[in-house]
Amino acid sequence: MTKTWWKESVVYQIYPRSFQDSNGDGIGDIPGIISRLDYLQTLGVDVIWLCPVYQSPNDDNGYDISDYQSIMSDFGTISDWEKLLEGLHSRGMKLIMDLVVNHSSDEHAWFVESRKSKDNPYRDYYIWRDGKDGKEPNNWSSFFSGSAWKKDEATGQYFLHLFSSKQPDLNWDNEKVRREVYDMMTWWLDKGVDGFRMDVINLISKVQQLPDAAGEGKYNFGGDYFMNGPRIHEFMQEMNREVLSKYDIMTVGETPGVTPEEAALYVGEDRGELNMVFQFELMDIDSGNGKWDVCPWKLTDFKRIMSKWQTGLAGKGWNSLYLNNHDQPRMVSRFGNDGIYRKESAKMLATLLHTLQGTPYIYQGEELGMTNVKFGSIEEYQDIETHNMYKEFVEAGHPVEQIMNSIYIKGRDNARTPMQWDATANGGFTSGTPWLQVNPNFTVINAEEALNDPDSVFHYYRKLIEFRKRNEIVVYGDFKELLEQDERIYAYTRTLGEQRLLVVLNFFADETVFALPDSVRYGSAERVFGNYELSPGFDLNELKLRPYEAQVFTLV
Repeated sequence: MTKTWWKESVVYQIYPRSFQDSNGDGIGDIPGIISRLDYLQTLGVDVIWLCPVYQSPNDDNGYDISDYQSIMSDFGTISDWEKLLEGLHSRGMKLIMDLVVNHSSDEHAWFVESRKSKDNPYRDYYIWRDGKDGKEPNNWSSFFSGSAWKKDEATGQYFLHLFSSKQPDLNWDNEKVRREVYDMMTWWLDKGVDGFRMDVINLISKVQQLPDAAGEGKYNFGGDYFMNGPRIHEFMQEMNREVLSKYDIMTVGETPGVTPEEAALYVGEDRGELNMVFQFELMDIDSGNGKWDVCPWKLTDFKRIMSKWQTGLAGKGWNSLYLNNHDQPRMVSRFGNDGIYRKESAKMLATLLHTLQGTPYIYQGEELGMTNVKFGSIEEYQDIETHNMYKEFVEAGHPVEQIMNSIYIKGRDNARTPMQWDATANGGFTSGTPWLQVNPNFTVINAEEALNDPDSVFHYYRKLIEFRKRNEIVVYGDFKELLEQDERIYAYTRTLGEQRLLVVLNFFADETVFALPDSVRYGSAERVFGNYELSPGFDLNELKLRPYEAQVFTLV
């Protein structure tokens, strides 16, 4: 395993629309982010991942890009972006940008041309097909509900959109498209950006015949024909060869549906593709028949997935570590306890993320223990995926109360409520009307309160990040799980040479007892980190764990 800066870094994800508004229009912006750089420096993070700030009609909150080389006016100007980059670099931090190239906006100049006629030079930049028997070219469903095809009346053909109908998929089999993308990436890298997070990058290669998907519905998930498709590794190696390998940067691919074996092909150190990927196996742990069918999760399943990825990539490639992001509910509400034990469980989950092997990703507000939100009606939600699902489920006869409960647990707006800076109006996010309501608990949970409380979630994160930086074993040590069948405790060791760490985590509100397995031999143990104080006379053979307790020990 080679040592690199991006393995030793901690990444902080900013969703710019919700981070900090500087001009009172209710929308977070780049000058707002600049005003909070000292806060991020105090936290101790190394890399900022900035969600899309490019020109966009905003059908899917910026993931529908109409110009890859200009900044959306809501967020500021290219000059503001340059000041942000300079502000980060001067503080010793780096910036990675979102790269969204599976699809563009339907308002992008390429698509505007493409839809004009069948013989337009840009026609083949997108995936166009004739209908079949008076219907769509195939039965694929969109990730955002309904058909993945839209008929364009100008030419009578359909274009593919795996997401919104305003997000037509680019045709990566066209070499000109790939060249355009590589030129655009080079432009940003030459401006000084330190890498890319690549949106649904493993969807860019489609099976050319576009066959029907199996299933009983009118529209069915066609992932077998576009996830990790036939030319995906050819494309990723070409991208690396043409662009990525020429810069000292960090790359992470969003890759839904990958297994550890497939991930190793993307991130293998000898493969020349990416540094790491985001996997979604854990994000499906509480999904039954689809995302919105919420099921209880078991700790043994949680541990099996986490440990599988730790061992599956060991010695082959690098893991990314996250429990929430802009598309997922708040981790303290999902995997912890957002009531009486909010702080304890937020700290316990943070301990997990920052003591496994991989690069930890913090999503804005996570370091404050921000929680999910319950708005009173569907009208108060903004997310396109949520609205599409609500409409579809209501038409199918599902009870509204049941639908709203699924939204409370799984909706993407849980993560997108504005950052809670202080107890003033709108949590200090804006002096105007926020684009999405602030979570009403901002008066209790906010950055000002956290900075003033030495026992806050924020200060625990700060110390964890310091701990990881000071102890190479946390970054590079081998992982071994203990007590695999225990339904309450997640415990594991990290080993580097003669050094050993033991991590013990109680995932629940009930007290429980940890007993170190006989296979783990040691002479002495010292407690080095945790979210509760430990008495000097602790016994690892009978360690009583309090609700959501997290403890880290060195074993000699």
